[in-house]
Parts: sequence; C-alpha cells; structure tokens
Amino acid sequence: MQDDASTKTMNEPTETAEQVSGLAEILAPHLSVVFCGLNPALTAHRDGHNFSSRSNRFWRVLHLAGFTPRLLRAEEEREMLQYGLGLTSAVSRPTKSASELKRSDYIAAAPVLEEKIRKFAPANLAFLGKAAYVAISLRANVEWGRQAEKFAGASIWVVPNPSGLNRAFDLAKLTEHYREVKLAIEQESGFTQ
Repeated sequence: MQDDASTKTMNEPTETAEQVSGLAEILAPHLSVVFCGLNPALTAHRDGHNFSSRSNRFWRVLHLAGFTPRLLRAEEEREMLQYGLGLTSAVSRPTKSASELKRSDYIAAAPVLEEKIRKFAPANLAFLGKAAYVAISLRANVEWGRQAEKFAGASIWVVPNPSGLNRAFDLAKLTEHYREVKLAIEQESGFTQ
C-alpha cells in the first residue's frame, strides 16, 4: 500500500509528521530556507507545535529579521510555507534541553536529515545552533553564518539557537544573525526591500 505522502506531486505543499516527536515538520519542495532545530523541546511536544514555549524567541526573531511580515504564533507554523520557509529538526526525540543530546544522536540522525533535504531541495538549510552541524560535519568547530560546503545540495547556514535557555545571545544579536541569512537570500535572488 502506498502512503499519501508519496502520491503528492513535488509542487504541492507537504507537511510531514515526525512519528517519534508527534510534531509536524513544515516542509514543501524548493523552499527558500528550511530552519533546522536541534530537536523538539518537551513543551513543543506537549503543545503539538514547534517553538511553542513563550521563552523561545524563534517566531519573534523570524519576524524581526524580515522573514515574515507579521509575528506568527506557534499555532500558525504552517503559514511559514507562504513565505518560502520550512522547519525540521536534526533529531526527532524531544528533550527538556538540547544539552541532553549526544554527538552520536546527531550522527545517527544525519542520514534521515540528508534524505529529507535531498527530497525537498530547499535552497538553504539554516541550523539553529552549532551542535548538530558540528557533529554532522565531523568538524571540531564552525563559525556562525554561511558555511563553505553544502548539505544535500542546500547552502548551509549556522545561526544561534533561539531557545530562551541560550543566554549568550540577546534578541538584537539573534536578529542580526538571522537578518544576515535573509539579506543574502534576497541578494542572491536579486530582490531587495
């Protein structure tokens, strides 16, 4: 028996569900950028929506950086598709803190992520935090911003994690990093505001 996801055309928006976490991934073919979280938070798993904790700054930063014309709520996560944006996680297992994940969790999850990115072919993949990309790339250290290599055909960005637990970056600094991605995408497409 063929599943419904495989019968959709590549031009149809597709939402896939992670069976382990119970959270929907927001994916469709050929998006401008897919944001890749480390893994779902327990609060998101409980609420059924990505980045649902009030302390998480993802939706605010996305708006302030210019990716969305208005501030989306976690319950409106599917609206990301209208703006050429998607959302996935490197590891599907929810935890209270991403610090509970081990390097081996990211390495084990890498083939699934790679297959997903090849299938949906976004132009850009933005890792939210360094941990997943450091493990997947087998590099000891990475800098913030665009990376020299690609992942499954997508340009790679590493931006700070918007979690409220990440105290190293205030809202202004987070927005600056995400805005760098937005401006580069606009410049490459020939569109400027």
